[in-house]
Formats: sequence, C-alpha cells, structure tokens
Amino acid sequence: MSPEIVTIIALVVIFAIATFLPINMGALAFVAAFLVGTLSVGLTTDEILAGFPAELVVTLIGVTYLFAIAQNNGTVDLLVRGAVKLVGGHVAAIPWIMFFVTALLTAIGALSPAAVAIIAPIALTFAARHGINPLLMGMMVIHGAQGGGFSPISVYGVTVNTIVEDEGLPSSPVTVFLASLLFNMAIAVVLFVVLGGRQLLGRKVAAEQPVHAAHGPDPVVRGHGAAPGPAVGGGGGGAGDGDDPDRPQRVTPDQVLTLVGLAAVAVLALVFDLDIGFVAITVATVLALFAAARHKGAVSQISWSTVLLIAGVLTFVFVLQEAGTIDYVGEAVIGLGVPLLIALLLCYIGGVVSAFASSTAIIGVAIALAVPFLQAGDIGAVGVVVALSVSSTIVDVSPFSTNGALVLANAQDVDRDRFYKQILAYSGIVVVAGPFLAWLVFVVPGWL
Repeated sequence: MSPEIVTIIALVVIFAIATFLPINMGALAFVAAFLVGTLSVGLTTDEILAGFPAELVVTLIGVTYLFAIAQNNGTVDLLVRGAVKLVGGHVAAIPWIMFFVTALLTAIGALSPAAVAIIAPIALTFAARHGINPLLMGMMVIHGAQGGGFSPISVYGVTVNTIVEDEGLPSSPVTVFLASLLFNMAIAVVLFVVLGGRQLLGRKVAAEQPVHAAHGPDPVVRGHGAAPGPAVGGGGGGAGDGDDPDRPQRVTPDQVLTLVGLAAVAVLALVFDLDIGFVAITVATVLALFAAARHKGAVSQISWSTVLLIAGVLTFVFVLQEAGTIDYVGEAVIGLGVPLLIALLLCYIGGVVSAFASSTAIIGVAIALAVPFLQAGDIGAVGVVVALSVSSTIVDVSPFSTNGALVLANAQDVDRDRFYKQILAYSGIVVVAGPFLAWLVFVVPGWL
C-alpha cells in the first residue's frame, strides 16, 4: 500500500478513535506520526520531529500564561468593564465590537493568530461574565480576523496578490479584500442569530458590575440570561473581589503594569513583527517577578491538554505532507479536466488541509494548482482566486488551527471537552459548507 493511502487511513482512524473514546487526539497523532512516519514513509524520528510546531506551542503557552496572570490580578476584569462601558452596557454589541476590532488589526497588517491571541482572551472573559455563548464569541473573533485578513497590506493579501501577479493572472486586490470581509460578516450574522445573539438584544449591564462565582451549569448550554462567574482556575485576586458591589473598583499598580505589558505585546507583535509567543512569555515572566507569590499558580492555568492536542495533530500533518499525500490528491483533481469542477475540488482541498495546516501555505499551494486551467481563460480567474482564498481561511475556526486553538485554550467557565467538541462540530460544518458556498458565490457567476 502506498504511503499516501496509509496516511489517509491513519488520519481517519485517529478521528474515529478520538470521537468515540476519551483519548487526547494529540497523543494519538503523535503515535501515528511515529509509526506511519517510520514504517511507511521512511522518515527518521529526527525528521518527524522537524514537523513539531514549536512556534505554535510557544504561542499557546506564552499567551495563556500571560492572560492567566492578567486574570489573576483583575486586569481582564478591568478590560471587560471598559468594553461594557464603551458600548453603553449593551451586551449584544460586544460580539460585534470584537469582530470589527480583530478585523481592523488584521487589515492593517497583523497576522491572524496574533490578532486572535490578543482579542480572544478578553472576548471570552466577557462571554463568561455576562452569559454570552462562548462559541458565538470565539467564532466572532476568528471570523473578524479572517474578514480583515485580505487587505492589500495584510499577510494573506500580499501573499495572494503576489502569487497572482507573478503568474500573470488578472488581479483585483480590493475585490479579494472586500469579498472576504463580506463573506465572513455574513457568517457572523448567521452565528449571531443561531447562537443566541437575539436573546442578548435589549440586555444591559452596568460598567461596574461585580464578578460573582457561578455555580450553575456550563455556559455552553445554560440559558443566555444567566450571569456566569469567573474562569475556572482564575485564582482570585481580581480587583474588587469581595468588595461592596456599589463601590467603584480602583485600578491597582499590578493592573497598570499588566496593561502596559499587554500594550507592549501588541506593539512588538503587530508593529515590529516579533514572535508573539516569545514576547508574551517574556512579558508574563516580568509581571510574575513583581508578584511571584500571587502568580505562582499561573503556570498550571496554561491549557496543556490543548498544547498536546495541537502539537500532535500538526506533527502528523507534517508526516502527511512528507508522504506526498497533498500532491497526490491535487494531481488527481487536476486530471479531471473540467474547470468548474476543478475549482470546487480545489476549494475543498484548500479548506480541508488548511483546517490542520498553515493557511498561508495552503493558499499558495491551492492557487498554484489552479494556475494551469486559469491561464486557459475558460473561467473567471479573480472569482476562483477569491473562492480559494476564502475557502482556505474560514476553516481556521478548527481547533487544530492556531486561531481555533487559541479560542479553545482561552475559553472560561466551560467543560473544555464539551467546548472542544462544539468547536469541532462547527468547524466540520464550515469545512463542508464553506468551500461550496464560496465556489457558488464567487466562481459560478464567472462561469455563467
């Protein structure tokens, strides 16, 4: 049996076992990477470890460590109160604030994971405090990041436009940007309606509303009128905990220092393009030095199960790529010879693979595979490029992508296994329906 087929079978088996048994999929993926990589693909263990996503692991550790400290000293609560005050206490407006702020960050050049890493912890804390479905809030942040991600000065936008121009294909950077933004906004509207946004309309909370512990059911399933409490493992220490709820809560020196640290992370990662994982863990360590006793438990709040999950799966995806599975599938699709069908299948290849691997890399691969039939002029090149771009990025809601992993790692006051399955189910819907809708909206009209 060829290595390409073996890796595909192994991937199916991993999903099947993890679906029916309470075993971390990352552990299964590490086993598959080792066995399939050495026995079928012919890789050494050193070569397999070359696919270990070290940068992503550092990002997950650094960001969750930093925001554990920010949560413990009450800084996140401070930001939440500020967000409530910004929209006059209208709870229904907060998911949209998070959508557009994240979109703005990526549109001005931030990497999508960097923007999500900064906004998701704040957004999900607000969701936990005020009874907003965390799936709604987390996906609004991700779709916001993807919506702004194809501006002419963004990483995705520059990548796509450069490839298109180098291949001599018709180019329209503004069309790619606006199409992605509007497509993700449309998804956000559907999410808002389906996941409880309508129940939030008319609800207001006071900007100084105190945080109380909730002992009710998981906010993933409880009614949207509930008022959930702090994140599990928050460790207390938020400003004003236990104070008179009618008394304004003062900003402490720890919170001021943490706010400066968060701003430094944003500037260094977004403006100077430094690795957000290393920057976040550096800032977190500096903050811990100023209050070592208070933050000694912050390391235990890092989402280690998520780190294992993502690291294992992406290491196996590397083995899959080394086996030539992606090229194998791509060549089979191109051999069909029907432009409209090829475009649809390439959208699905981009979507499925990008759910596990780098969206930036997959966009390049998908467009490169499409070049031969786009140059023939039988189908609108701009529409196909837009469809491939959207299909390869909207699936970043997957818990195996950096964005999805950050949402999973920063979710608060939830049953993490249940929340993981909800994100997985939603990403499954996006992977199945997203590429088809992108093809239908952007490609089919150009063919007709």
